[in-house]
Amino acid sequence: MFSSIKHSPSSFTSTDFFPKKRSIPRPQFSPLPIIKNLHVNIPSQSFSSHKPLHVSSIENLAVSNKTQQRKTECHAYEADRSRPLDINIDLPDEETSLEAAKKIKIGIYFATWWALNVVFNIYNKKVLNAFPFPWLTSTLSLAAGSLLMLISWATRVADAPKTDFEFWKTLFPVAVAHTIGHVAATVSMSKVAVSFTHIIKSGEPAFSVLVSRFLLGEAFPLPVYLSLLPIIGGCALSAFTELNFNMTGFMGAMISNLAFVFRNIFSKKGMNGKSVSGMNYYACLSMLSLLILTPFAIAVEGPQLWNVGWQKAVSQIGPNFVWWVVAQSVFYHLYNQVSYMSLDQISPLTFSIGNTMKRISVIVSSIIIFHTPVRPINTLGAAIAILGTFLYSQAKQ
Repeated sequence: MFSSIKHSPSSFTSTDFFPKKRSIPRPQFSPLPIIKNLHVNIPSQSFSSHKPLHVSSIENLAVSNKTQQRKTECHAYEADRSRPLDINIDLPDEETSLEAAKKIKIGIYFATWWALNVVFNIYNKKVLNAFPFPWLTSTLSLAAGSLLMLISWATRVADAPKTDFEFWKTLFPVAVAHTIGHVAATVSMSKVAVSFTHIIKSGEPAFSVLVSRFLLGEAFPLPVYLSLLPIIGGCALSAFTELNFNMTGFMGAMISNLAFVFRNIFSKKGMNGKSVSGMNYYACLSMLSLLILTPFAIAVEGPQLWNVGWQKAVSQIGPNFVWWVVAQSVFYHLYNQVSYMSLDQISPLTFSIGNTMKRISVIVSSIIIFHTPVRPINTLGAAIAILGTFLYSQAKQ
């Protein structure tokens, strides 16, 4: 590049590179400001005159206020020994953007899940207060969800799952447990306050640990067992101090806890390796549960009682009662569907924490809407049980 350089081991200055009468052509682009009065100090060393020199770094750039002179120190190296420039450019991280988008998506799922669950519990309690037939109410919830998904598949709004006999075979015990848990929870809410049912249902982790330990032989670390103490103690304190305590309602919530624990166990064992999405999985689960529940609902309650109860509810509430039934049935399916869609995106631990927070929102909202009388000691028991559930989620991590 500079043909005037002479091969010499002696030291040199910047005037050896740039003759006084020779002008330096201005580059078209330079990331550095134009530097005048350039002084270069390069230690004595041998170099090749056949290879161009490039500036690799500029250090200790200083400007004197008095002399307005700039001093710099340059290092030169041969072109065939070039090194990458130490330039750090902050570019948008695609992985970070995707992670942020995923968190926003999960947050939307959680907010939708909790909101739909609160709405379902409100309308479900209104229906049960006017129409105390939990078996039919549970059946209508499953029927509405099954109908919605069949319409979605027929209109291609959602892709129908590809299933086989083995799929339905492994799904059957899950559906049985889901049916029992759903009916038991509805029976509980027909007898006691919504808040009380969900306080007792917050004890589900205790059932999960006990069943896994004594029936499956699964061992847990000590913190997991210790977290069960506030769960059991808080639920017991709330139950004993409940103003409107009912044994049927209490036992319904307890049976629901046990049934949903077995549902989760059967789901883990039976669904390994299956490529059915969370939305379609719950749709299939609803349809199979509907087939299981319908004959039992007819046997336990029957069309004659339903007809009498329906006429009475419509005469007391008016046409709004029909909309209540539709709302509780549709919102039951929607909140469960969103919860299964959330489970596709998050870990079981995060799902468990989300489920705990969901119960808090349901308990608080139901107390406010239905003006449920609550004693301070009862509130303390609920808080202890929910805290234990949260500690269980952390200890299980």
